[in-house]
Amino acid sequence: MMTTTPDASNDPAGQTEPVSGRGSAPATVRRPDAVCAAAVDLARAAVVESGGEHVGEHLAVVADGERLVTHHFEANEPGYRGWGWSVTLARAPRAKFATVCEVALLPRTGALLPPEWLPWSERLRPGDLGVGDILPTDPDDDRLAPAYLASDDPAVEETASELGLGRVRVMSRLGRLEAADRWYSGDSGPTAPIATHAPAPCGTCGFWLPLGGSMRSMFGVCANLFAPDDGKVVSADHGCGAHSEALVQATVPVDLDVVLDDAEVEVVSRVEHGPGSVDDEEPAEPFGHG
Repeated sequence: MMTTTPDASNDPAGQTEPVSGRGSAPATVRRPDAVCAAAVDLARAAVVESGGEHVGEHLAVVADGERLVTHHFEANEPGYRGWGWSVTLARAPRAKFATVCEVALLPRTGALLPPEWLPWSERLRPGDLGVGDILPTDPDDDRLAPAYLASDDPAVEETASELGLGRVRVMSRLGRLEAADRWYSGDSGPTAPIATHAPAPCGTCGFWLPLGGSMRSMFGVCANLFAPDDGKVVSADHGCGAHSEALVQATVPVDLDVVLDDAEVEVVSRVEHGPGSVDDEEPAEPFGHG
């Protein structure tokens, strides 16, 4: 964009002093070119032409070089809190007008900025990989090691000699330690709420299948259909209420008091009689006997 504006002043001489303003101070003490410094309206019009509909106050003009200055404006663009417009103007030797070189929207001190950019491989989180997605592994991934290299894991040593028959790479010591830390400190470790209320640890459960190699002593897979961690890796000191030995003896309370139902039983009060009463007489012979 080569927008210009006429100016009646002559070519200034002696650029040795800075121009004060609210912007950043120049790196070297230099007086801005008078023609370029006076072209505030030109700089503002350049911002508007570049899409800056919300141009704020003119903050400062800074000398960038001989006949080269930058005007700074406050930016009132929605979502760009703390940002500012910068317009660089230049003037050719013996010219009476300034020319727009560049317009930019730049962050200032305390500006609202987006988070630091990360490559996609570092932005991925557990659970992001969906059906059909492919996640390439870096050839230099330090979590993996060539299968033919010596390892401190006995299970790896058993297969390492079978060069060409097994896996090309296996987990390195660093990879195993990172996995162990991740599992142990997560929901499958001893600090999970369900583990703190468990009747016994997973390492003593009949449904616990230990892993192989150096992970065997600390981690295994839960194989209890009714456990919340079925099919997942759990630590030996993890636990849940579905422990194989969590036997509960069911007891039925028995009331020893005899309860009589008055609707079915006739209650008769016993009356004590003295000597010679009717109760002391001989019982009558049954009917039908002589």
